[in-house]
Amino acid sequence: MTQNEDNIKSNINEPSSHSGTRYWGNVEVIEEGESYRISRVEIKPRHGIKPQIHYHRNEHWVVVSGVAKVTCGEEEVLLNRNESTFVPAATLHKVENPGHIPLIILEIQNGEYLGEDDTERPYDLNLVKPATEAQ
Repeated sequence: MTQNEDNIKSNINEPSSHSGTRYWGNVEVIEEGESYRISRVEIKPRHGIKPQIHYHRNEHWVVVSGVAKVTCGEEEVLLNRNESTFVPAATLHKVENPGHIPLIILEIQNGEYLGEDDTERPYDLNLVKPATEAQ
């Protein structure tokens, strides 16, 4: 087995630095490999993940519990339990929990690069102006 194969194999089923508590909820990486990551994402009621974009990975979201308000590009949709959506690479997206119970999503990331430095937010991209500049 090569050193690279050893490194890939050691990443599978090991805790990731991507796991942890956020102001909006919690992320737990369930499994990851060289080109994929599977996470359990829990979003608190009336909270959400800020708009973001990734250039080197796609994401699939499956709602396990609660209701997800998903914005992907120009499209906005409500997803219930057992429903899913696909977020293509290079597409601005966000997810919110408009409900009163925690939203639980399984997130499958797949792509050539999964690093967090591939995540940009609208303010970084100048796609959204702060309220003081928008007037």
